[in-house]
Amino acid sequence: TLYAVAVIMIVIGVIGNRMSSNCNQRNSEKRRKLQMNKEWSEKNQKMQSLLKKDTFADGIAELLELRRILMKEIISWKELTKEDFCAIPFINAKGYHSKTIAYSLWHIFRIEDIVVNSLICGEDEVLFRGSYARKMNSPIITTGNELKGTEIAEFSQKLDIDILYQYIEAVMEKTNDWLLTIDYSSLKKGFDESDKERLRNLAVVSNDEDAIWLIDYWCDKDIKGLIKMPLSRHWIMHVEAALRIKNKLECK
Repeated sequence: TLYAVAVIMIVIGVIGNRMSSNCNQRNSEKRRKLQMNKEWSEKNQKMQSLLKKDTFADGIAELLELRRILMKEIISWKELTKEDFCAIPFINAKGYHSKTIAYSLWHIFRIEDIVVNSLICGEDEVLFRGSYARKMNSPIITTGNELKGTEIAEFSQKLDIDILYQYIEAVMEKTNDWLLTIDYSSLKKGFDESDKERLRNLAVVSNDEDAIWLIDYWCDKDIKGLIKMPLSRHWIMHVEAALRIKNKLECK
């Protein structure tokens, strides 16, 4: 009996050590991610400081590099399970991490698709040109701001994650191509009531009070303002939030 107890205690100790080791590894990874987040913010600040007449090309180059780095992080999440993409461990929180990883990706790139293609360029959005909503089984074509709590989890469950990744990569490529066509004088282009009406008519932003404000928010900015938000800072905010979700799932 004493021998059996000793064996059990040894097994418990081994398991405990492994769990502790795993958690230490995860904490180390978490610290690495925090450092990455700092680097992203610093690169974003540098990009904004370069969006001047004499350094505009350098500013765009810095922006493209920031987006490349962030997309590399996003691509690394492909190893996650569908359950991970749909998990909502911070459902009662107030921040961006109260969503799911799948929702975060949809939200980042729906906003970018709408802003760059519908608002700025006056062209069909990538979502519609590629019939991505149908292909990924999305029940909505909006930014998703109107979704709450379990609605976000249910929405995420319906998405085909592989097609979602095809969509976000296509949106990024289209935006990057556009960024390479603009010059410093483009930054001052603004928008008016007719642009707001165009977006309302497209029904790509929900009339819900948590979403409809986006139209005024975007249209009150010029191109320079939209480059800062949502084409750069918005990515960082939601990638950081998704990383919080991912880290929480890994340390269960």
